[in-house]
Amino acid sequence: MKRSDSREPAELRHVKITPNLLDYAEGSVLVEFGNTRVMCSASYEAKTPSWLANTGAGWVTAEYGMLPRSTHTRMKRDKIQTGGRTQEISRLIGRALRSCVDLKAMGEKQILIDCDVINADGGTRTAAVTGGFVALALALKKLKDVSEIKTIPLKNYVSAISVGLHEQGNILSPILDLNYVEDSDISTDMNFVMNDKNEFIEIQGTAEDGSFSRAHLLEMMTFAELGCQKLFLEQEKIIGSFFPLKR
Repeated sequence: MKRSDSREPAELRHVKITPNLLDYAEGSVLVEFGNTRVMCSASYEAKTPSWLANTGAGWVTAEYGMLPRSTHTRMKRDKIQTGGRTQEISRLIGRALRSCVDLKAMGEKQILIDCDVINADGGTRTAAVTGGFVALALALKKLKDVSEIKTIPLKNYVSAISVGLHEQGNILSPILDLNYVEDSDISTDMNFVMNDKNEFIEIQGTAEDGSFSRAHLLEMMTFAELGCQKLFLEQEKIIGSFFPLKR
């Protein structure tokens, strides 16, 4: 099948992760999935939420947002992030990143990951998870370097990717890493969060038109595995010197 940007079905868009663009954040990256660009920053607080006080455990949370002109027409700013898509994605990112951290080893400290979409061309939440992990790792490395923590409490890598089912001639075929045009015209859209042990952390999916079979789901899972493995290699280019992939 021919895709809108001429990629092969299992081909990612060009992925680029640029670290340390912000002077004051403990960790920061600009992550690019094609024309989708997300600034991810990690901020350290020497305390945890009140409900974790005296437990000895740390916390990782996230906030996601889109700049008003990250989209084709201006979006209103989220003044109160209490529900809807923004909160859903924020929680997804937080859950994904907590899965890769030994929270007990962090001690009673918190890291907040801010993911701000600069330009949206599909896959903003998957780019945010992928870049958010690298920003988190950089922050933990910095905290260890200044003796705020004894070890870097990472357990594994985390990345995320979208997969969709494209209908052509009554045949549904999977495609990896959807851009905006594809996402707007797809019959099924799924987001997969995975770790480098080839395990799934979260799967979100909806049949926009009709339904999909178990066989189609397995095909999409296979595409997600291929995509996330490629993303781990991109992440390792930035953090591999202190937290290499296990091979």
